[in-house]
Amino acid sequence: MNKYEQGLERREANHQPLTPLTFLERAARTYPDHIAVVHGQARLSYRDFYRNTRRLASALVGQGIGKGDTVTVMLSNTPPMLEAHFGVPFARGAVLHSLNTRSDAATIAFQLDHAESRIVIVDREYSAVMKQALEQASVKPVVIDFDDPDYPADAPVPKGERIGTLDYHAFLESGDPDFAVSMPDDEWDAIALNYTSGTTGNPKGVVVHHRGAALAAYSNIIHSGMNRHPTYLWTLPMFHCNGWCFPWTLAIQAGTHVCLRWVRARAMYDALADHGVTHLCGAPIVMSTLINAADADKRPFEQSVTFNTAAAPPPEAVLQAMAEAGFNVTHVYGLTETYGPAVVNEWHDHWDVLPAAEQAVKKARQGVNFLALSELAVLDPQTMQPVPADGETLGEVMFRGNIVMKGYLKNEKATQEAFAGGYFHSGDLGVLHPDGYIQLKDRSKDIIISGGENISSIEVEDALYRHPDIAFCGVVAMPDEKWGERPAAFIELKPGRTATEAEMLAFCKANLAGYKCPARVIFAEIPKTSTGKIQKFSLRKMLDKGN
Repeated sequence: MNKYEQGLERREANHQPLTPLTFLERAARTYPDHIAVVHGQARLSYRDFYRNTRRLASALVGQGIGKGDTVTVMLSNTPPMLEAHFGVPFARGAVLHSLNTRSDAATIAFQLDHAESRIVIVDREYSAVMKQALEQASVKPVVIDFDDPDYPADAPVPKGERIGTLDYHAFLESGDPDFAVSMPDDEWDAIALNYTSGTTGNPKGVVVHHRGAALAAYSNIIHSGMNRHPTYLWTLPMFHCNGWCFPWTLAIQAGTHVCLRWVRARAMYDALADHGVTHLCGAPIVMSTLINAADADKRPFEQSVTFNTAAAPPPEAVLQAMAEAGFNVTHVYGLTETYGPAVVNEWHDHWDVLPAAEQAVKKARQGVNFLALSELAVLDPQTMQPVPADGETLGEVMFRGNIVMKGYLKNEKATQEAFAGGYFHSGDLGVLHPDGYIQLKDRSKDIIISGGENISSIEVEDALYRHPDIAFCGVVAMPDEKWGERPAAFIELKPGRTATEAEMLAFCKANLAGYKCPARVIFAEIPKTSTGKIQKFSLRKMLDKGN
């Protein structure tokens, strides 16, 4: 033992687990009267927000919830979703499981069973599909209905029926606002569970820990340029990678969350003008909604707004239109397994003088590692050696650091495969440029990214193969101006069978979540190898030729 270790052990006084939960207590103590949450006509100060999270934790503990228990939520971007991000882990170390609100009943049922959900909090907007899922699931959780008092009377989707035994507001009121909340025993403790379709149609449960959530939140502050009291508009679904950790991030600088149930142009422009929104995140579809809005829906705003976007790089025309509208677009990249974005396209000032086309080329690159990510690499997956930094040689994008997941729940085989060789394997293929910036070129596992959500081509193919008339099918990504990408299905019918595109689309809608359904169905002979394997690169060529 050297002199810098002798008598210098870790102690309670000098070593505490990193967690984002401490951010809220500090914000409530320092800025108790600052507005934390805006939702319709409702306003929550940091004092009230913190009290609500403690009430929630207290009420959950009263239901027997504790460390290692899963609390599942199916909520929009509303105050209960924000409260759950703190209140659930405050409850003696319980784990938050956020459901994709676009999921079908079978997917939800699988997740409820796999996560062993003890409590389900569900917005009445989604009660119908949740009711179906609960009927299919083996677990029998306590179900709590959230009846949003600010739910619009003219909403495009009417409220569903109450399906729970408890009401969220009453449940919250039953809790103690002075409840002694719990911090993690270890920063490696799980804080959240998120499912991703990954590279197959079987959802995998991504487990993330307190340390990673805290460090991701700090990184968001830095890379999004958030000063004191930022105002954040919730255009990104909070179920998606825990809203890229922004539910925890805002408390660092005592920012204001502006809730948004549906991403609509008028509502976004109203928030920008009325609340002085400084930051928002989303897929390219959100940008398109903003810049293509009708003049009647647009309103001027004075502040500069940072827009973080992931998925496919925005086209040059979109970037230019966003800049002209007052938005500074930052391109980021990551996965559910990396807490959301872990890579950022750090912009250089001298790039501002480049022609617009060259700026777009720079902007299209994914970039460099977040400060909280120890290493970002493009490696040959066979040799685990770095590819040349020539901008041409393909390799697999890999991650190493504290904002990489713990692993996949109850799936040791998939976890070991993901971490083979000491890195997290993203499954994405990319190149390394001479300046150290990475750029994605393809997805090795045929994942389709639509509106920021992963769609497994295998899952769509499996659904199609249930149709009795289909002999072979292959699903690939096709460009989509609104969603970035959408599935395109190539179908080869059995001899003597006939079908129409409309029939196939209707079949898909009956067997898949809406956003997973193909945008096009092309009837053709499917190109195959001598061993019968479908040649997807040939399908992509056929699509490019306008088939």
